[in-house]
Amino acid sequence: MSDVFVSYKAEDRRRVRPLVEALQADGFSVWWDEQIGGGAAWRHAIEAELNAAKCVIVAWSKRSVGAEGGFVQDEATRAQQRHVYVPVTIDKVHLPLGFGETQALPLTGWKGDRSDPRYQAVLAAVRRNVGGKPRAPSSSPPRATVDRRAVLAGGAVAAVAVAGVGGWALLRPSSASASGSVAVLPFANLSGDPTQAYFSDGVAEEIRSSLARIAGLKVVGRTSSEAVRNDDAETAAKKLGVANILSGSVRQSPSTIRVSAELIDGHTGLDRWSQDYDRLPGDSIKIQTDIAENVATALSAALGMAARAAVSLGGTQNPEAQRLFIQAGAIANGATSQADDERALQLLDRAIAVDPRYAEAYARKSYLLVAYGNNYANAEQLPKNRVEALRLANTALGIAPNLASVHRALFTYYSSNLEIGPAYVQLRRAQQLAPGDAEVLRAVARFTTSLGNADAAISFADQAIKLDPLNPGCYSERLAALFYARRYEEAVSYGRWMQTKFAQKKLGAMDVADSLVLLGRNEAAEASYNSVTPEFWRRLTGEAIMHIRAGDRSTGQQKLDQLRKEYGDAASTQFGEIYAQMGDKDRAFAALDRCFAIKDGGLIELKVDPFLDPLRDDPRFGELLRKMNFPAA
Repeated sequence: MSDVFVSYKAEDRRRVRPLVEALQADGFSVWWDEQIGGGAAWRHAIEAELNAAKCVIVAWSKRSVGAEGGFVQDEATRAQQRHVYVPVTIDKVHLPLGFGETQALPLTGWKGDRSDPRYQAVLAAVRRNVGGKPRAPSSSPPRATVDRRAVLAGGAVAAVAVAGVGGWALLRPSSASASGSVAVLPFANLSGDPTQAYFSDGVAEEIRSSLARIAGLKVVGRTSSEAVRNDDAETAAKKLGVANILSGSVRQSPSTIRVSAELIDGHTGLDRWSQDYDRLPGDSIKIQTDIAENVATALSAALGMAARAAVSLGGTQNPEAQRLFIQAGAIANGATSQADDERALQLLDRAIAVDPRYAEAYARKSYLLVAYGNNYANAEQLPKNRVEALRLANTALGIAPNLASVHRALFTYYSSNLEIGPAYVQLRRAQQLAPGDAEVLRAVARFTTSLGNADAAISFADQAIKLDPLNPGCYSERLAALFYARRYEEAVSYGRWMQTKFAQKKLGAMDVADSLVLLGRNEAAEASYNSVTPEFWRRLTGEAIMHIRAGDRSTGQQKLDQLRKEYGDAASTQFGEIYAQMGDKDRAFAALDRCFAIKDGGLIELKVDPFLDPLRDDPRFGELLRKMNFPAA
């Protein structure tokens, strides 16, 4: 007989398995109905185990507390009578009458992490009931081929028929009730090694990217999905404004990878589809593709040949190449230094070496290389960086011409190189290929702002916000559109609302401060500038202009000198803005001409930059606009 008997509703089996496995890993023998084979004496086996167990864990869920949870409630009653009852909740529910006197231990949203305080509380309760030292865990029992509660309810013939049909066919919803919006939360890392967390998060990101390529699906962006990783499905769905949540876990060992995935109805908290995969480590890519296809089908997206091709577009079939790609992405997303960026680029080089046809890897390296050059390269190194970035993007284009990230990489190259016309073409193509990608929409919003079409830019930013509602960057694009449209009062109000929403004083601080300067409210502007580091280029620029507009030209010059010392030629656009505000047009145009010569990306805002307004009636400004070759807004 076993130490622990686990009682649960059959449909919750996949959700209960992490608890069983965790208890087994901690040395307890656990009985649950996966251990019953087709020839067992069903009622006798259940009753014998229930009566002998030193501890009975009852998993209360939305299913088990309802009318259909009679078996669970009967087993809970027997456990109470024997004083071995340990209730846990895997959904936010009120326990049935008669079971509320014992405090239930919450496991809602728990995915199997044995160090989690919620599991530790359950473990302590089990130890109190079992007493003594737990036995060493035995090998896992064979999986059941039938459901004992289905047998008890309708006979063994019915249960065998259920097993023959397969769980997916039974769980797949009808198209009438399906909704095409989903958030893919980061998958839990159950490998026992915290350094492997990047891989479980990366598996979720790969599935998210695949789903986002399928027309008809609304897929929440990475930043917002990661922000709700610890919320239960209903809370996450409410925060993100979606109907469905995909969550899961990854457990790795040298010989096996287990990926568990669960698609949950965000309104009811009930499963719409779930699956466990136990495969060799090299099969992780096939698992991701299968999950993406099943989720898309469950959400009633038309998964024809074109959609199936989109799921794996630009990817790799080499698991080592994908592991390196995922690791590079994790480092790049959290990069705080030049060394971080260099490490990410090195990992992408290794991924490409392993799979020279990995289009996503080429595209990501191109994108990162442009950003790296803009942040760290000097005027001599920058052209070399950009030539290599263009080569990488064109290589990706030759492999996967219909991959949105390839065209986004090309847009990033061309816009950084001040080739505005080609940049516009590439951005439009990226938008066509991935209309539901929040990062693409952010880029579209910012570029549309630079063209002078504020209303369209705000509309694009609002679309990005819907797709990634907890990503501050989406809101920042909307704020920038207000600022460059010279809607300063609105910008100040919206920026302060953003800071309250995200509890970040730095968020949008420079657009707010610059707006206040142009409104003549210098005291408030200074307070906003003070929220960021003193050496930040936008702060130095804004403070210089603030003092100049207030008549303190000497302090303005000091800020300009500090800016030049800190950033050199890289701040040429800012020099032009400050000289324009000083009224020194010759120096302003000299600085802007230098910008164009070194391809300073700051010139992207030339058409709309309010700090350059004193120059707009000069013929030299019109000539510079013509050289930039902006497309029509």
